Amino acid sequence: MSGNTSSDHVPPNQLTVSRALDIARNREDGESNPAVTEVLEAAIAGIWTRIQAQPNSYILSKEEFAVFNYFRNRFAGSDLAQKAIGRFWNHLQSEHQEDRPAMDGT
Repeated sequence: MSGNTSSDHVPPNQLTVSRALDIARNREDGESNPAVTEVLEAAIAGIWTRIQAQPNSYILSKEEFAVFNYFRNRFAGSDLAQKAIGRFWNHLQSEHQEDRPAMDGT
């Protein structure tokens, strides 16, 4: 069975980053769709530019992290990438702690 479905053939201007990521992750045949590749490459380029512009403070959104994670091998060994990932997880953890009720019930 091929992972190639009619939903894989969407023009890049009608494809969201989230949908492109879903298509790329779910490919069974290992082949890339040019529209998906175009959308994801544009997304990762923008994300990396933002990280480089704010190397000590940029916090990835959940969608940006998902794209960055998809391309993780590209940034293997990059201290800048590891710091950005660390900030994402720290921020996410602090958000979850803020959502929890205090232990004393307040």
